[in-house]
Amino acid sequence: MHTRERILKAAAEMLADDVTTRLSVRAVAARAGVSVGSLRFHFPTQRALQDELLTRIYRHLAPDDPILDRSRPARDRLVDCLRQVLASAGVGEEARKAWGAAYDAFIAPEPDDKVRTAYLAFERAAAGRIEYWLGVLADEHALPRDDLSRNVTFLNTVLNGLSVARALPSGESVLHAETETLYMAVDAVLGAGATTA
Repeated sequence: MHTRERILKAAAEMLADDVTTRLSVRAVAARAGVSVGSLRFHFPTQRALQDELLTRIYRHLAPDDPILDRSRPARDRLVDCLRQVLASAGVGEEARKAWGAAYDAFIAPEPDDKVRTAYLAFERAAAGRIEYWLGVLADEHALPRDDLSRNVTFLNTVLNGLSVARALPSGESVLHAETETLYMAVDAVLGAGATTA
């Protein structure tokens, strides 16, 4: 196995063992059986390693990215991408377990450096995924590029809220309410031309 792949495999195993683990350069290098210098050659910073690992995990979970299907309107593609994120959160008991695990890992413990680093890595991965989707649409001139950062934060906040709603008891169709909310959010991001984009 190529050194870069061994490093990523070791980091993924460490994360699977403990979601709050700090992927330090020394610890990952030791687990991969490579020198720190070799790891630094492939990943100059700890953040570069974390970002690559989380990007790979996402690509594995969602290999067919709807944002690339230019035969469909930008609005529908972006909603489908956001739905993929929600699908990974589950519904009902599955969503409650996921939020319970998130609470145990990131909210209940004292926010020390380990917890903060782990959470921020997940947050960067989520934001990076949304930023990529919006970047594709900006390249197609479906939205202006100058507000990407603000729109990423907005859409990530909407997704967090909807994923919490999936864990709570509901008297109405979760899918219907989610669909309306996602289209409202995407329309806000894409602007006035969203219904025809």
